[in-house]
Amino acid sequence: MTHYLLLDIEGTTCPISFVAEVLFPYASQHLAFFLQEHGEEPEIAAILEAAWKEWEQDPDPSQQGKLRELEEPKRGSLQAITHYLQDLIDADRKSTALKDLQGHLWKQGFQCGAIQAEFYPETIRCLQEWHQAGVQLAVYSSGSIQAQQLLYGHTEAGDLRGLFCGWFDTRTGNKKEASSYTTISSQLQCEPQRITFISDSSAECDAAESAGLRVLFSLRTGNPDQDPGQHTVITSLDQVMATINTTPQR
Repeated sequence: MTHYLLLDIEGTTCPISFVAEVLFPYASQHLAFFLQEHGEEPEIAAILEAAWKEWEQDPDPSQQGKLRELEEPKRGSLQAITHYLQDLIDADRKSTALKDLQGHLWKQGFQCGAIQAEFYPETIRCLQEWHQAGVQLAVYSSGSIQAQQLLYGHTEAGDLRGLFCGWFDTRTGNKKEASSYTTISSQLQCEPQRITFISDSSAECDAAESAGLRVLFSLRTGNPDQDPGQHTVITSLDQVMATINTTPQR
């Protein structure tokens, strides 16, 4: 029976340091110039419109205060929304619009060679071995699908996007809610118990397990969450297949 591996990225297949020290700084450093150059293009303009709507609904009182200070026609100014997006980056806030925009920025970085994808030493080999063994691979990350595909499309082993059968981001739902994993199971047309979700977040593992998925907690040096709770721990992707074969569904 076919088994599915649903993989987080940051802290699971890719070091958090790469995201924190390479991807985020690149987006932050190039944000303003990129928006000046491309802000009027339809796809980018649509993302900025979504960012304005997020700002209007932002629960942070300080952001609501900043929004009220804007006067027409500054309300739609590129400078103002750039400052808001920069605030989100600085605070490491989750934002679908920002994630979409970061995807475009990182695409620029990957294509010009300024960014080189970084993974744990065993990641690429394990992905290839799992695929060859008939395991179905999918990604569920808070980063946009575009960003996910950029990462796996620019590896030292070449373009690995063909190894995956599914890509999921926060448009599917909050990673800490069980309903998101039920949705993924449905979209993969697979019973939840045939999916193993691997993440560095205990709360995400809790949600996936509540939806009937098997879970593995990725415990790596540098990961913020070092408490796996009751979840089975792996410290290397090399342990995945043996753990799946020996760990019963809860």
